[in-house]
Amino acid sequence: MKNKTAIGKTKSRRGGRRRCLCFLMLVFIAGVVAGSRPESGAGGPPVRLGVCDWTLGKGGDTGALELASRLGLEGVQVSLNIKGESLVLVQPALQAAYLEAARKHSIEIASFAIGEMNNLPLKSDPRAERWLKQSIGISKAMGVKIVLVPFFGKGDLKNDPRGVETVIEILRRVAPKAEAAGVILALESWLSAEDCLAIIKRIGSPAVKVYYDVGNSRKEGYDVSEEIRFLGDRIAEIHAKDYQDLYGKGSMDFKAVARAMGDIGYEGWLVIEGSELPLGIEESLRHDAEFLRTLFPAE
Repeated sequence: MKNKTAIGKTKSRRGGRRRCLCFLMLVFIAGVVAGSRPESGAGGPPVRLGVCDWTLGKGGDTGALELASRLGLEGVQVSLNIKGESLVLVQPALQAAYLEAARKHSIEIASFAIGEMNNLPLKSDPRAERWLKQSIGISKAMGVKIVLVPFFGKGDLKNDPRGVETVIEILRRVAPKAEAAGVILALESWLSAEDCLAIIKRIGSPAVKVYYDVGNSRKEGYDVSEEIRFLGDRIAEIHAKDYQDLYGKGSMDFKAVARAMGDIGYEGWLVIEGSELPLGIEESLRHDAEFLRTLFPAE
């Protein structure tokens, strides 16, 4: 018959083995759970998902906010449409209508965009500088921090050094007003990240950054992930886009985009700009938003 000391030692060894086995089991379970998480989500930063009002077919229409909310999105990029010589949203009554719609539908205005500058370019139409200044005042009044300034169509800056020089001169004049208002002028174009950064550096203002569109950059043959890493905090906001199909089924490697955005610690909006909506607007956007949420957790 074992003495009490021997029995105590035996129980201690058995208890230690049980604790060890429990610990190993917990490690195993944790590994299984971690392994079951979508690998694609690794590295994607938390973002708020928005959509362009023109993608919804409601450019410059407060109804875009209601539809975006119904689709489960968190924000809308709103068009600053032109009427005559002015931007429509300079009207305080319309500003109030947008803010009321945002409150009613629990949705935000992610940013503004002056799409008409593609037809009446900043580089060649004197009215465009006036609209840009007005957009800053509207943004300040409505608490919106970013204005997309596009350079497509007639406003394209590729292979146009004179146009680039004119744009730099104008933005040098306008940037101090944006700085004072706490507004970012985000330039979107067909230019490479390197060319964009060169322009921004010459303007020399923290109020001028890049609006990065992953679909446009891929279409131009740029390395999207490396451009995102190259630009870093010079990116004000990002458009999600795939020119070929629904997200996850087309040509855009959104997993690589998510990793690159995670690498730079991106904290802004990810705004869906649909170019392919094969299931119709609402169903296609639901699919795209659900796909993006497998890569980017909600804030």
